[in-house]
Order: sequence, then C-alpha cells, then structure tokens
Amino acid sequence: MARVMSYKRPKNLKKAFRELLSYLGHHKWMLLLVFILVFISSMANIIGTFAIRFVVSAALSKDLSQLALTVGSVAVLYFFGIVSSLSYTQIMVYLSQRVVYEMRRDLFNRVEDLPVSFFDNTAFGDIMSCFTNDVETVSEALNNAFAAIIENFITLIGTIVCIFVLSWQLSLTVMAFYILMFTYLFFASKRSKHYFKLQQENLGKLSGFAEETIRGMKVVKVFNHEEDSLKVFDDASDALCETSYKALSYANSLVPMVMALSYFNYALVAILGGLWTLNGLMLSENLASYLVFVRQTSMPINRFTQQANIILNSLASSERIFSLINSPIEADQGEVKLTYKIENGKKVYYWDNKGELIPLKGDVRFENVVFSYVEGHTILKNISLYAKPGQKIAFVGSTGAGKTTITNLINRFYDIDSGKITYDGIDIKDISKASLRSSLGMVLQDTHLFTGTIEENIRFGNLDASFEDVVNASKLANADSFIKRLPNGYQTVLSSDGANLSQGQRQLIAIARAAIMNPQVLILDEATASVDTYTEKLIEKGMDKLMENRTVFVIAHRLSTVRNANAIIVLENGNIIERGDHEALIEQKGRYYKLYTGKSELS
Repeated sequence: MARVMSYKRPKNLKKAFRELLSYLGHHKWMLLLVFILVFISSMANIIGTFAIRFVVSAALSKDLSQLALTVGSVAVLYFFGIVSSLSYTQIMVYLSQRVVYEMRRDLFNRVEDLPVSFFDNTAFGDIMSCFTNDVETVSEALNNAFAAIIENFITLIGTIVCIFVLSWQLSLTVMAFYILMFTYLFFASKRSKHYFKLQQENLGKLSGFAEETIRGMKVVKVFNHEEDSLKVFDDASDALCETSYKALSYANSLVPMVMALSYFNYALVAILGGLWTLNGLMLSENLASYLVFVRQTSMPINRFTQQANIILNSLASSERIFSLINSPIEADQGEVKLTYKIENGKKVYYWDNKGELIPLKGDVRFENVVFSYVEGHTILKNISLYAKPGQKIAFVGSTGAGKTTITNLINRFYDIDSGKITYDGIDIKDISKASLRSSLGMVLQDTHLFTGTIEENIRFGNLDASFEDVVNASKLANADSFIKRLPNGYQTVLSSDGANLSQGQRQLIAIARAAIMNPQVLILDEATASVDTYTEKLIEKGMDKLMENRTVFVIAHRLSTVRNANAIIVLENGNIIERGDHEALIEQKGRYYKLYTGKSELS
C-alpha cells in the first residue's frame, strides 16, 4: 500500500501564492508587458461601453456625420482591445510554459539532492504526482486564468466607477446585489479551496497505490490479492470521488448563483431605470450605457468565479510542489575531494585533503559505531570492524541484523549517531559525498535498469567508457555471452526496468555496470541472490578477477559464496557476535558453524 508522504505540507496558501509569483518574477519585463496589454484590453471594453451613450445621443440627434465618427471611434477602440487581448494571451502561453519548465527543473534538481531516507519514507507515486498532476494544474491556471482574472478585476472596478458616474442612485441597488454575490462567493470559495486541497492529496495517494500495485501485479496474482487490492483501490478512489464531488459542487454552484442574481438585478434596474427615464430623472442615452454595463457586470464576476476555481486548485497543487522543492537537501560538509595523477600511463587516485594527497587504498574501519533509523530504536550497537585494502569481508546474519545498514553507512546514505567511520584514515564525514561515492561500487539485490540500450545501462557506471570497456566489463561479469545472443546484442533496447530480460540477466548487467566503474571499494548486497547456481558460479569466477586488489564487502545468504572471504562477520541484533575466516569459524562451532552445517537457519 502506498506510504504517506513524509515531508510536511504547508497550510499557508498565501505563502504558496508568493512562491508562485516569485517564479513569474523571473520574467518581470514580460509580465509587465502582459499587465499593460491586459489594462489596455480592459479599458477598451469599458470605454467602448461607456461610449454607447454618445452613439445613442448622435442617433437621436440624427447627425449622421457625428454618428459615423462616434461609431468609427468605438470600432477603433475595440480593435485595439482585441489586438491587446490576443497579444497578452500569446505571451502568457509562452510565459506559463517557461515557468512550468523552471518548476519541473527545480523539482528534479531538488529530488536529486534529497537524502535516501526521504525516498525510504515517501511513496513514489506521490512524488510523481507533483511532476504530473500538480505541475499541469499550475500550467492550466497560468494559461487560462492568471491574466484573465486580472482583466476581469480591472473590468469590474471600471464598470462600478462608470455606473456611479451614470447614476449613483441606481448603482446603490446594483451594489446591494454585488454584496449578495460576493458573500456567497466567499463562502463557496472557502469550502471549495478546502476540498480541492484534499482532492489533490487523495489523488496523490491513489496514484501512488495504483503505481505500486501495477508494478507488483505479478506478486498480487501469485498471492491472489486481486480482491484485496481492488478493495484498497476502491477505498482510495471513493475518498478521491467524495472530495472531488464536494470541491466541484461548491465550485460549480458559483456560476449559476451569480447568474441568477445578475439576471434579477438586471431586470430590477431596467424597470427602475425605465421609470426614471419616463419621469425625466435620467437621460435615455445614459440608460442605454447603464443597462449594458449592468448586463456586463455578471460577465467578469462569472469569469472570476470560474477562474478562481482554477486558481484555488492550482494553489493547492502549488503547496505540494513547493513543499517538495523546499524539503531539506542531503547535508554534505565534506571538503576532501578525490583526484588523480597520470603515473606510468595510468590514473592513480588520491584523496586531496587541503593540498595533502593521500593515496586511495580502500582501508575502511568502523570504530564504536552506533546507528538508528528512528531515535530510540538502535540498529547497530558499538560496531567496530576493519577491512584492509584488498580484503574481502563477508557479512552473515538474520534479516534485520544490520548487514545492509553497514553498507549504507559506508556510502553515507545515512549518518551515524556516534562513533567514527574512516576511509584510508580520513573520517568519511570530511569526504565530500560525491567523491566518496565515486570511489565505491555497489551491486544491489534489487536491480534497476534504465530505458535505453544494454550498452548505455552498463556505461552508466562510467559515462566516459568506450565500447571496448563496456565489452570487457561484461566479460568480467560473464554477461557478454548472453548479450551477444540477443537479437541486437549490446544495442538491445531495455524498457520497463529490463522486463524483457530474466532476473539473472538483469543482475549480470548490474554487476557489469559496477565493474566498468573500476571502484576501489566494492559492495555486493546479495548480488547473486537472484541467479541460479550455474550462473552464480560464472559470476564468482568473474568477480574473483574484479575483486583483485580491491576492498570488497559482501552480504550473502548463501554461505557457499563467502567461504573464500578474508573475514566473515556474523551479526545478530546489531551486534558482532563472531569474526574470522571460514576455517576459524568452523572450529569455533558457534553461530556460523551451525548455519553452515544446517543445524541452524537464518531467520
């Protein structure tokens, strides 16, 4: 089931709006041009409507030349309004796409800088919802509502000014209806804003669950959980349906309510205006302009309500987008960098510690390391161990004993609570994470292949590698033979995480990807767990070559794969209970002996 997002959602829509405006502020001159064109478009409409009184006056006086001049002037005015309206809409299309591009770029940049713990506690579908649903919602608002809502606001203010100029007495009646309209607008908008926010949250949860279930459909079918998954999906879908219904119910009631009030207002004003004109209290030409204005007052309000719905929905999406963009990035205070020199035609790597060059050897040591994922629940308890350059260290223990946690700490995916981890005598906290991880190669049990060719997936470990390097790495991992048997060889395109390959073949490509990186320290997290015994033996032969002169950490459930390790470390409940090579541990007849002889099993 999809996990709930761990990062905090801000509840301040004003803050989200300010941050959205900050992106528009990157294009302030273009935005200023939009405002000028919007103003021209709005004023052309207002002045043109006000000029109706002059057209009617000229018609009543039967002055054809004056009538033609007045009509021509109004036509020119409306023409400029149309050109301005067309211009600002085109500019807003470009501007909105630039803003959306910048938001997506910042989202992706922030996601790349987030710590691994964030992804361990956040549903993949919920993150993707920010990139798709939320960003598209903001794009729609910028395209269709942002400039239009400003134009309608200017039109509304200009209309109110004009109707008071024409007849302040009738305008009091109009304003009474305005108060009724905006009172309902405020109430309905507040409720719809609340439910639009819930709608976006429920949409993220539903997307996350659907994505996880579809990706794991084989597992769902194996355990006959189709009905259970459908029930969870129905519950999530019902929640989304309910919040969407309430959000849209309030939102969609705005236009009919405003229209009904505006029609009643128009009818009442027409009657009163007609009576006043008959009694000489108002000029007929003024009444003509006045009635057009009153009829038009409902248009900016109706459009405002429609656009307000889009804006409110986009602000709910903006909350989620900016909460992700503002999530704390992975801390890195390390100043020691990895560098190299060309010696005898080869790259020789060194740690650059403020000008002092320290050879990269692969000496890794843990000194009284204590670590917990959650405060108060300790995973590793005073762990002390060492791996000298070129040694192969194997970790054995039950699930949850802390084997994978140790390798995650070497990579600094997580930082320790206390103690010290050194790499060639340097505290890894002092090494920049980019340099640290570039010296480490890692093969996980759960492989991940990218959409692209096999060659591109292997070269991912070293983007500067030649095709010959790719082939050599594949041979080292014993992947070359099966790759050549594929229809397009190394140019075979993989998709859906390598679904067109077997699990063992995917694992071989992952190992080749680590091999081409040529790391000084290699971490194998049950790298052969997904391959058969025959393939495992082939991999072991290649791995023996790969592990030469490298420090290697191996996590394995198959004890046969760790017999040749320099040291085997047995972990239980976050403690090291045994350490030694295979023969020494067999002689001790402790936990490892019982596991190896089958007298005990890993839990």
